[in-house]
Amino acid sequence: LAIFRRRKVGFVFQNYNLVPDLNVYENITLPVELDGKQADSDYIGHILKILKLQDRAEALPGTLSGGQQQRVAIARAIASKPSIILADEPTGNLDTAASHDVMGLLRIAAKQFQQTIVLITHDHDIAQMADRIVRIEDGRIVEGSAANVS
Repeated sequence: LAIFRRRKVGFVFQNYNLVPDLNVYENITLPVELDGKQADSDYIGHILKILKLQDRAEALPGTLSGGQQQRVAIARAIASKPSIILADEPTGNLDTAASHDVMGLLRIAAKQFQQTIVLITHDHDIAQMADRIVRIEDGRIVEGSAANVS
């Protein structure tokens, strides 16, 4: 737990948790501003571009698809420049194509911003996209291995 005291942690939730009255940009910058800091607009713009949201920055969450809403949630997690992102079933509410898009974007963002992603999923196909898989049953680690990542 000491690692979490020294570093920022970003969170991606299964249910997006976007504020309906705030636009995409405002949803992304909200945690940074709540932390008393000013959002780095160039950095946010770069994130929006990578996550293919640059043309939706002024849109309200209710006008977005599920995949777009999840990308906003990912952008929000990345915006504070955390070292670690914890993602709880980030593709759980998405169809297969959107799930694969989101996972690809998470991988790109993690590599580009040098972040570690800890992803929880029950989806075997999604798990296979990871660099490393740790299987847990009944609160115990039962298997850990490197995944076959291309």
